Amino acid sequence: MAGLGELESRVMAALWDADGPRTVRAVHTALAAERPLAYTTVMTVLDNLHGKGWVRRERAGRAWVYTPARAREEAGAEMLRDMLDSLGDPRGVLLHFARGMDEGESEFLRRALSREQDGS
Repeated sequence: MAGLGELESRVMAALWDADGPRTVRAVHTALAAERPLAYTTVMTVLDNLHGKGWVRRERAGRAWVYTPARAREEAGAEMLRDMLDSLGDPRGVLLHFARGMDEGESEFLRRALSREQDGS
């Protein structure tokens, strides 16, 4: 999955925050509260996101309805993996990242890795 631009990220956030599939109109309404945006711009962004594999779409009458192709967390993990792979030293980057974590994040990661090793 390719990375996302600023508007694509906002559109994806609107979809991830939704309770179910959203039409172009519903996404446009959600985003227009932040700043003026043309309906056709939102339609184009959703079409591009569909082409990139970020969203699924289905017909609902005459309109398309859109849903994220992946959960927010899964997409974020894939983007992090792509970034790590592109930097040439994933272990070094991870080490620097881990050193910058706060105590709560470190404890969460330790517990999660411990459960993974225990098979839970």
